[in-house]
Amino acid sequence: MRERPRPFLQEPDGSRPAGHARRTLLVLVVAACVLFVGLQAWWVLTPAAGVKTGARIFEIPAHTGILSMARILDQAGVIRSPLGFVLLSVARGSARNLKAGEYQVPAGANTVKVLSLLEGGQVLQHNVVFREGETVAELARQLEAERLARAEEVLRVSRDGLFLRSMDIPASGVEGYLFPDTYQFVKGMTPEEMLGRMIARMREQIPPEILQAAQALDLNLHQLLTLASIIEKEAVERNEMPLISAVFWNRLKRDMPLQADPTVQYAVGKERQRLTRDDLQVDSPFNTYRRTGLPPGPIANPSRAAIRAAVNPAPVSYLYFVALDDRRHQFSTTLADHEAAVAKYRLTRNR
Repeated sequence: MRERPRPFLQEPDGSRPAGHARRTLLVLVVAACVLFVGLQAWWVLTPAAGVKTGARIFEIPAHTGILSMARILDQAGVIRSPLGFVLLSVARGSARNLKAGEYQVPAGANTVKVLSLLEGGQVLQHNVVFREGETVAELARQLEAERLARAEEVLRVSRDGLFLRSMDIPASGVEGYLFPDTYQFVKGMTPEEMLGRMIARMREQIPPEILQAAQALDLNLHQLLTLASIIEKEAVERNEMPLISAVFWNRLKRDMPLQADPTVQYAVGKERQRLTRDDLQVDSPFNTYRRTGLPPGPIANPSRAAIRAAVNPAPVSYLYFVALDDRRHQFSTTLADHEAAVAKYRLTRNR
């Protein structure tokens, strides 16, 4: 018998369902890829919950790989997708060049912004305000509060002989050699680096004419900073600094003790606190009630105005001064006038 003609290009049995399944699977894969890319793009371009309403600080330790970095950022709440962060950094070619450090992500920042911060190494700057008349101990506590260094480590470095020699400081510590100013430090800086910057700033603020004026008065740099530090601690109003300087110079010329309360406060560790009679009797080279001449070193870190006042005392014959209020002093030439001023001060204080 003749076979019945078959349709032209007839598919084998079962081929149509198989081809349809493959096309369906391909469509699903493409759709999933599009959805995946879309979601990652959405997460990369929108802020994470942690920075929607405020800034967030995070820290990337040194030698952190890209995957660990992504986990840190995710835990800090500054990115929405660790995978999206990794893919974006790879696409931009910066995955191996991201900088470690402490960062502050502004409110509303997305993953692109976070990555840009890490690419540029825009680490968080800590503003450290070191005020006139503050001590190394006060600085150490401030640096610890800012989480920049441990206070005990700052104090150790400030007295380290090798560090002092490297900074050409002829003293047992850096007290008096740090210039009061506003500094920007970043986490990861060593105490040596921070103190070194402050010492260099002090040297910049003492021009040759000041050093020449000090030499003319038989003062070396260490003695200049010592006297300036006492003037700084005694004065509140800057226009009184030359007068206070004159009192100390007049006493030094007469071999009279300086009798400066701040030197005793430094000796007994009473920063800005009222002294007792027992304090004034303490046996210390910094007790200028019991010893004549300048103490062995600065008691604080002086301003430029105090340094200038130390070599430019006012042309007056005052030997005494006592506080009139929280800012001004009464200056006297004779002991009788001084005692009268002291009695007036005590009467005013007890009211």
